Amino acid sequence: MAGGGGGGAEAPERPYELVVFGASGFTGQFVVAEVARAAAGGELRGALRWAVAGRSREKLQAVLERAAERLGKAALGAEVGVLLCDVGDAASLAAVARQTRLVLNCVGPYRFFGEPVVEACAENGASCIDISGEPQFLEGMYLKYNEKAAEKGVYVIGSCGFDSIPADMGVLYTRDKLKGTLTAVESFLTVKSGPEGSCVHDGTWKSAVYGLADQDNLRKLRKKIGYAPVPVVGAKLKRRGLVFYSQEFKEYSVPFMGSDVSVVKRSQRYLHTELQETPVQYGAYVNIGGLGSVIKLMFAGILFLLLVKFSFGRKLLTKYPEFFSAGRFTKKGPTQKQMDGTSFTMTFFGEGYSEGQDPQNGKPNVKICTEVKGPEPGYVATPIVMVQAAVSLLEDAASLPKRGGVYSPGAAFFKTKLIDRLNKCGVEFSVISKPEV
Repeated sequence: MAGGGGGGAEAPERPYELVVFGASGFTGQFVVAEVARAAAGGELRGALRWAVAGRSREKLQAVLERAAERLGKAALGAEVGVLLCDVGDAASLAAVARQTRLVLNCVGPYRFFGEPVVEACAENGASCIDISGEPQFLEGMYLKYNEKAAEKGVYVIGSCGFDSIPADMGVLYTRDKLKGTLTAVESFLTVKSGPEGSCVHDGTWKSAVYGLADQDNLRKLRKKIGYAPVPVVGAKLKRRGLVFYSQEFKEYSVPFMGSDVSVVKRSQRYLHTELQETPVQYGAYVNIGGLGSVIKLMFAGILFLLLVKFSFGRKLLTKYPEFFSAGRFTKKGPTQKQMDGTSFTMTFFGEGYSEGQDPQNGKPNVKICTEVKGPEPGYVATPIVMVQAAVSLLEDAASLPKRGGVYSPGAAFFKTKLIDRLNKCGVEFSVISKPEV
């Protein structure tokens, strides 16, 4: 295993290379199964020393048994440790952080439970990745722990799941495939489900409820951070309306409400300020279907925005997710059949300037279309993406930024083999149409 992330060369070796925290939670169980698959599949140089962590030994053992079953093994063997800790007990988190190079944090909503894990890792010399799609948490951790992580030489990388690696790395992939200068990209997400339909576990719903209720504080936080403005290079990317008809897909689209735009912006700012690269403007949209879907979504959206402003409204929304989301979010989460029948495609339309053309003058004269596609986003693609981000952090240490700190995925992984690793695991990046001048 390569060095990096966790305490410097003279530090004694830690018993584990990675620990999955919140391993018995709804998403955590799938992350454990994916780590077990990667460890068994020889994706790392040498055997992986890893552990699961959470509050209940019985539940953690049960998750390991299910993961072994999925691999067709009798058991996962003694190489997988079981560590007991609780997000409310700082000493237990510190003890876990001291035993590993990397923590995969699966305990959300992160605005309530994320910070103690980041703090324990930053203080105790462990790197940490999560699958948060909550900009306020992600950017708050940058403000509070960037210096501490840099001092300890560790990496804290948020949004390492479906939010927001496909978007963040997809923009960088599009940039790298364009001969010339990419200046603007729009992405369109399509989620297809089988006859069983699809749904999302209500943990994501809770994050959305509290995140939208707290928009004002996000604005205050950004002021406090005092981000350097990102210059607009090339033709300014026009913002589209709240609902519009997409000619490319022959269906209606709406702005994507996830963390993708804010995460991509952070990566582009980093690459521009640290490496003087041309920043790419970015807009994210999701395809929703015909007029019937638009009407349903508008009613649900108006009701959501009315209720989310009041604490009793938030209680109603979090108590009855299925009702208020028209069945899209449930307390049970999707069935295996629903997951098997669901997939996503994220299509990127990029424009820019051919080699030798000055992006500061004239109109863009070159276009490119790329896509990222993969299995069900929440509980199949997210574990794959999170685990491959972890593998990149451990194996491609020499390609990470020289200085530790709190990073977005694009800023941390742009030089690593993450996209190649994802391609091999079923989250595939490809060029749909070559750049046309």
